[in-house]
Amino acid sequence: MEVKKALIALLIGSILALGYALIRAGWIFRQEVKEDRLKQIGGFVSEGAMAFLNREYRVLLPFVILIAAFLAIGNSGALRLQSVSFILGAVASALSGYIGMKVATAANSRTTQAASDKGLNAALRVAFSGGSVMGMSVVGLAMLGLFIVLYVATLLFGTGVDALSSTILPIVTGFSLGASSIALFSRVGGGIFTKAADVGADLVGKVEAGIPEDDPRNPATIADNVGDNVGDVAGMGADLFESFVGSIAGAMILGLTVAADDAVKIKLMILPLLLVTVGLVASLIGTLFVRTRPGSSPQKALNAGTFGAAGIAAVFVFIVLKFYIGGDLFNGGSGIYHIFGASIIGLVAGAVIGLVTEYFTGTDTRPVTAIMKSCETGAATTLITGMGVGMLSAFPAIVIIGAAIWCSFALAGLYGIGIAAVGMLVTLGIQLSVDAYGPIADNAGGLAEMSEFPPAVRDITDSLDAVGNTTAAIGKGFAIGSAALTAIILFTSFKTQSGIDVVDLTSVPVLVGILLGAVIPYLFSSMAMSAVGRAAYKMIEEVRRQFREKPGILTEDETPDYKRCVDISTQAALREMMLPGIVSVVTPVIIGFTGGPGMLIGLLTGVTASGVVLAIFMSNAGGAWDNAKKMIESGGSGGKGSEAHKAAVVGDTVGDPFKDTAGPSINILIKLMSMVSLVIAPMLKSFWG
Repeated sequence: MEVKKALIALLIGSILALGYALIRAGWIFRQEVKEDRLKQIGGFVSEGAMAFLNREYRVLLPFVILIAAFLAIGNSGALRLQSVSFILGAVASALSGYIGMKVATAANSRTTQAASDKGLNAALRVAFSGGSVMGMSVVGLAMLGLFIVLYVATLLFGTGVDALSSTILPIVTGFSLGASSIALFSRVGGGIFTKAADVGADLVGKVEAGIPEDDPRNPATIADNVGDNVGDVAGMGADLFESFVGSIAGAMILGLTVAADDAVKIKLMILPLLLVTVGLVASLIGTLFVRTRPGSSPQKALNAGTFGAAGIAAVFVFIVLKFYIGGDLFNGGSGIYHIFGASIIGLVAGAVIGLVTEYFTGTDTRPVTAIMKSCETGAATTLITGMGVGMLSAFPAIVIIGAAIWCSFALAGLYGIGIAAVGMLVTLGIQLSVDAYGPIADNAGGLAEMSEFPPAVRDITDSLDAVGNTTAAIGKGFAIGSAALTAIILFTSFKTQSGIDVVDLTSVPVLVGILLGAVIPYLFSSMAMSAVGRAAYKMIEEVRRQFREKPGILTEDETPDYKRCVDISTQAALREMMLPGIVSVVTPVIIGFTGGPGMLIGLLTGVTASGVVLAIFMSNAGGAWDNAKKMIESGGSGGKGSEAHKAAVVGDTVGDPFKDTAGPSINILIKLMSMVSLVIAPMLKSFWG
């Protein structure tokens, strides 16, 4: 009965989220785009983005079928249903990206039009509404998918502890694996697409031709704006979709390992489902706080929604614990306060990591100002200083993550870590809404420039974009923190599912696994960075060719071939994303079946420790270089066209694949490898006896 009540709550939550997304999407599409030029260019961006996504999903279809077949053949009995839940997870993740992309590419032009017709407040409303469709779609589809899997599985196998631990939750991990697989390819493919276009637009357009990044004379500018949606809307959405599902699945598994009677174990197992449901309600309430007055900062409005939702969620979480769990728990009845503390630790840790990320990457902060000053002495010092900032930024973030793990474990053991991970993502609906707002605002500014709107309109979109840069940086920090906690509870759950009690770190197989795991993120990043380099080379050559063969482009007597640049990015992304993705999926399988579960745990330890640090370094170094360039473009260190500006463009160009391709993709790498290990745990247990 407890499980059925939780599933009803989960279903109601998913309906609320998807209903909100549907209403907001309808409102956005009802907003009129009056300017013909804006409508035309916005159509180019939307068409390019959706075409890429459709082609990407077609390319991934054989991969999804192959993995599903492996799960069906490799498992026996009821566990073969993992293959079905895997497909459902992949479809749900892909659908959330499709919905988010469709609405985001409609909201960008409407944000520009609103800025022109009604001013800042109206433009903010449209941009945030577009982001909220992405946020609520991700949460709603994740909850709906979990409901379907759990409902069918409990209907078939019952709700006893043995059935839950041996059959039902392993089937749930198949759903999470499907989400993880799509997320990795979305992140890597989207990152390669956007950075190939961005590098071409920057190096040839800004540095060589001396025209603005979003100038309609730049052949790569449409591809660049398409890439913002492909990477930062669909990619980020898929990233956090799988973190959300993975943290829930991991916490549910750990709930059944707590030393308590069966009734309490079941309550602890379904508690994460209740927490994300009340978190969704808090997120919906938080969207009501995103309002701004004339003359006030859009950042304050977005912060009001985010922190308001977090405060409401904390209250709701305590109410759930008090009335659902009550005193019927371990630690003499004080367990609800321990679990509540663990959830708050996760909630606070996510916010603090975001603030630390903002400090190291935001405009006018000390680290970014230092990079701006270093641009005055050339590209070499720009790169050196930026790398130093990125490396330094990893230290406080790791301290925060470590403290969150330690404190949550002290409160409620391994289950406490799982609840902390869920707590960090409990208000994902509004957190992702704010994050997806960023690329919509960025696109709105680009469309205003390309459509030749008056400077006053560009001033409004620039103010929205400046806030978007901050929300994007905070979102990346939040994604890294959630990835770290999710990966830890997943490979802890793998240890439980594979039947290993103790891991000897001095064992040779374990040591070899740790070393291999530590180098995997570097191998993966090398593949991603090299892919961006190859794709960018083709883009640069294409833009140069168009300027050379069509000199009338710069005098506006000829029209650039935008579609050719979009096609170059699309082909490169689809071709180059496969190898890194295959390495991520295949490595745990090979290590697990050749070296054993102990060696695989070593691999997961190494890849998590190495990957989290490398992801923070790359994301923050790239973000800092980006905002140092923006500070110079705003008048610092000589302003646009100066030697410092040229050095800053080089730094930003190097940082682009750091922060938008390799860095964010590592988040998914560490979670995906842990999830693959968790899914094959029953096979390994049977194989190794």
